[in-house]
Amino acid sequence: MSTSLHRVVIVGGGFAGLNAAQKFKGAPVEVTLIDKRNFHLFQPLLYQVATGALSPANIAAPLRAVLKKQRNCRVLLGDVSGVDLPNKQVLIGEERIGFDSLIVAAGAGNFYFGHPEWEKHAPGLKTIEEATDIRRRVLTAFEAAERFSNPAARARLLTFVIVGGGPTGVEMAGAISELARHTLRQNFRNFDPTSARILLVEGNERVLPPFPEKLSTRATQVLWKMGVEVRTSSHVKDIQADHVLIERNGNVERIDTNTVMWAAGVRASPLGKLIADATGATLDRGGRVVVEPDLSIAGHPNLFVVGDLAAAKFPDGKPLPGVAPVAMQQGKYVANVIIRRLEGNTPAEPFRYWDKGSMATIGRNAAVVDLYWFRFSGWFAWMTWLFVHIMYLVHFQNRLLVLMQWFWNYVTRNRAARLITGEEAVRTLTGSPPNEVSATSDPPHAKTAASC
Repeated sequence: MSTSLHRVVIVGGGFAGLNAAQKFKGAPVEVTLIDKRNFHLFQPLLYQVATGALSPANIAAPLRAVLKKQRNCRVLLGDVSGVDLPNKQVLIGEERIGFDSLIVAAGAGNFYFGHPEWEKHAPGLKTIEEATDIRRRVLTAFEAAERFSNPAARARLLTFVIVGGGPTGVEMAGAISELARHTLRQNFRNFDPTSARILLVEGNERVLPPFPEKLSTRATQVLWKMGVEVRTSSHVKDIQADHVLIERNGNVERIDTNTVMWAAGVRASPLGKLIADATGATLDRGGRVVVEPDLSIAGHPNLFVVGDLAAAKFPDGKPLPGVAPVAMQQGKYVANVIIRRLEGNTPAEPFRYWDKGSMATIGRNAAVVDLYWFRFSGWFAWMTWLFVHIMYLVHFQNRLLVLMQWFWNYVTRNRAARLITGEEAVRTLTGSPPNEVSATSDPPHAKTAASC
């Protein structure tokens, strides 16, 4: 790559970083995209990996494959450990990558509201590893329930708690309901999978808080119809390996469960603090970097922060949501700002997010869509959700594979990617579930899940 061109370094290959890199195609710049993963992940469909509807490869695309025809862009696999602003360098361990403009799009992770110890009991849904971990936990719970006959232990195994009633939590609750009540029906001999208990816990007065109240009410009605217990105005007080404590109106209830999923909060990447320490920028309560109207950092016009790491706002002062469309538009906008500067054009207008609406799926033939000028739910909303998510996938191959998989799942109600992987699953299935008295367990001939 030429060293005479303007050097743009992008940290993060998510929605913001990838869209920024693609916007530079044909521009007189050399782009370096750095990510600690070699693939772009479509996070909105991670819950389908977690419930066996899709495989990880269906919703991920190798970054090099996506950008292979863009000759002015290279991809580096690495974890950025710091930024040397005086020398305009990004640090990857001992290696230094020079830049003229820097775009930081490092994203966000799970946030447990001051209780990091909960993470080992309640994985979030931000990475493929977390999705496959949840898939293992959910499927292993059903397998363990087949082996052990103690009623209390079986009830605990078949109780699933999702913390957080936003789109991710609602989608996860609906998917587990369909898994238990349709996909796994008649798959077991010693118990009925439809007896599984699914609880959705939300701290606000209703699920899907950003949506209009009418759509939230409709979503709640559908969830109850699917067998999901919706607990609103409820707060988690503690999470342990075998139970959750939930408080509502001053009353604390213990829910015995082995499987908890976290969809309640996110916190910006630790790279945000490194940027703030280096620039003097302000962080909000979620660890996001407060940015200027053009998404740069005050006093550093060539340093931009975009996506979930940026504390950007609507014109009325409300914070922008941490959703894919915001990140995509910000990535393209910042690339355009840099290109305009190089061309000597007038500065770009401040970033304005074009909010096209919100949507969330609940289950088969059930979704809610808020386009502001038109709000609807049901089958048509579900089809709209399917079409939009198919089109957002990066590769045509992914779109085709997901479309075919969804069609097959719809016809057969089958979830083909129900794979239990990892040594933890083996340990769980060769021992007794927590609090199970060995004398009440099934006979030795049932010790191996594969014996059926």
